[in-house]
Amino acid sequence: MKLVVDANIPAAEHCFGAFGEVMTCPGREVGAAHLRDADALIIRSVTPVSAALLADSPVRFVGTCTIGTDHVDTHYLAEHGIAFASAPGCNADAVVDYVLASLLTLGERGGWTLLNRRVGIVGVGNVGGRLQTRLQALGVEVWACDPPRAEREGEAGFASLDTLIERCDVLCLHTPLVSTGKHATRHLLDAQRISALAPGTLVLNAGRGDCIDGLALRRRLTGQNDITAVLDVWESEPAIDAALHDLAALATPHIAGYSLDGKLRGSLMIHQALAAHLGQTSELTLEAICPPPALASLTLQQALPEEEALRLCTRAVYEVRRDHESLTREAHALGVAHGFDRCRAQYPLRREFSTLCVHLKGEAQPLAPVLRAAGFDVVAG
Repeated sequence: MKLVVDANIPAAEHCFGAFGEVMTCPGREVGAAHLRDADALIIRSVTPVSAALLADSPVRFVGTCTIGTDHVDTHYLAEHGIAFASAPGCNADAVVDYVLASLLTLGERGGWTLLNRRVGIVGVGNVGGRLQTRLQALGVEVWACDPPRAEREGEAGFASLDTLIERCDVLCLHTPLVSTGKHATRHLLDAQRISALAPGTLVLNAGRGDCIDGLALRRRLTGQNDITAVLDVWESEPAIDAALHDLAALATPHIAGYSLDGKLRGSLMIHQALAAHLGQTSELTLEAICPPPALASLTLQQALPEEEALRLCTRAVYEVRRDHESLTREAHALGVAHGFDRCRAQYPLRREFSTLCVHLKGEAQPLAPVLRAAGFDVVAG
């Protein structure tokens, strides 16, 4: 059996070598020629999978080690009897870490307090739902917009996007990309809604780039400069809008979910799906392929303001400003498209909040509830 695997998928040999020969290839370079004698294709979000790629191949299994599936023509796969698997939820906690790190960073920069913000979450699935849980545990007021869920579950607990725009200080987008139909999300935040944003609003998109009208957002930022944008996903990746990049308070190259833990969960989930497809059993575990974190623990002993403690612990694990600075540096050196892909391909090792054990002693012990709510492993006493 031959498997073609995106070169950016970690533990590829460990997860897929037992099934046969593994050939790795950069995700954007995977073409029909690579698949002429391949039985399986394992990808991430940068590889479009359609008839053009698979028509003349013997591939019978496609797996994407990502939450999103809009890069895969699942109808074509189903029509041609090609098995498909994705990894829903694999990196959801990493994206939530990214959101909290971004909000804490910009709160410090702007002199405002996250715990006093009113946050609107658009798309309350794997990522948005976990973000809602953590924010509410922190005591943040959260408004949720998810029309498909509201339709299935009832309106209680949900509000319209326009209501969120009217009432929230922060707007976080975590929707899949749906191009057509009643719940289409392409340009969900369109020119009219961008114009309606109140001065001071912070817009954060870590879902899909096409869910925001980038040109309209650039015009608002250029013309009025009275809102803030945090963008991890973009239209036309990797050839993103250079002017919009320069206007964003934090601009990162689609890496919100790029924790090692999340990537390895995705690899393991597709390993398990392929094993099931082949009628095999697997005993491979995340612990077997995931190394211990470089910084496993942190001790706090002094009383600190809650947000200062949150920032300290967050930066012990993940510093979002480094990703912003890396993209800016590479984009200026290589151009935005090559810089974008280089940042992704050479992304440094990053772990999730849950891998840090925070020991609280003495006057720091009252910080336990807020640090646990943020996702850290806390030991008090």
